[in-house]
Amino acid sequence: MSFTMNQLPIFQQIEHSQNILIAGAGGGFDIFCGLPLYFNLINQGKSVTLANFSFTWLSETTAPMIYPYCYEIRSSDMDLSGRNYFPEKYLKLWLGLQKGQQVDIYAFDRIGAKPLKDAYKYLIKKHEIDTILLVDGGTDSLMFGDESGLGTPQEDVCSMAAVYRSGVKNQFLLSIGFGVDHYHGVSHFRFLENVATLSKNGGYLGAFTLTSQMEEAQKYIKAVEYANSQMRGMESIVSNSIISAIEGNYGNYHRINRTNGSSLWINPLMCMYWCFDLKKVVQEIKYYELIKDVDTIGEFNGRLAKYRASVENYRKNKQIPI
Repeated sequence: MSFTMNQLPIFQQIEHSQNILIAGAGGGFDIFCGLPLYFNLINQGKSVTLANFSFTWLSETTAPMIYPYCYEIRSSDMDLSGRNYFPEKYLKLWLGLQKGQQVDIYAFDRIGAKPLKDAYKYLIKKHEIDTILLVDGGTDSLMFGDESGLGTPQEDVCSMAAVYRSGVKNQFLLSIGFGVDHYHGVSHFRFLENVATLSKNGGYLGAFTLTSQMEEAQKYIKAVEYANSQMRGMESIVSNSIISAIEGNYGNYHRINRTNGSSLWINPLMCMYWCFDLKKVVQEIKYYELIKDVDTIGEFNGRLAKYRASVENYRKNKQIPI
């Protein structure tokens, strides 16, 4: 497929999509990172459903499990665990407070690629999904496996493997938050190297930036601020870093108390969505065949450790040479 300069490749790719699932790939608040996409797509007249690989203890909430490991989230649901960690519920509640914003939201338990694939297939059938946009808050989803530092790939890679094998026609990965995963040992030199690799096989679909003047970005900021007010002490470091950058802050800027004592690099590149053909990303993951059928995160960790022990020469972390 060829692209034109006056249109973003990712939006050209999904121009004819009608029923889109935007899903958070890496747990926690990743679904919030998909909100600017959500608002843009519904303004185009698309039907959009939301889902999230969850860190919430879903079995200890009042949300109904509608399929194994898959829960439907309602604004009235409660967290009975005492943790007050339920970003999906607060997103549902905030969206319900917005005029005309009634959207189906689902959450997946922290499970392995095989049962997660089945849960995705259930949602694909239920909502006649033709396109999935998997969103990663951070950049560790682009680690292929032979880098010195992988960040926290468990949730991202299980989500990617599940969507890859779900049978959905159109599947894409979008990453936002460049620089956030430095804290987790991710080399952004290697991230850019991997983007270059994907450029060679047509897997890289370009990048675009959120700015403070965009309505979609303004709504994303308001949604995160609402979640902050409801989950004090459990706020999203990634999303608060991204919106700090959208608002023009730079360097060691701390929006929330959770990051006090650490050194941050808030920067304009954090506002960029990096867009990829998910199928071509998965084909570059060196250990994909080992983990594609795992049932649990523990099993994933064991398979990943087996692969890592077999790697003779890791691609060492390097600083960007500028």
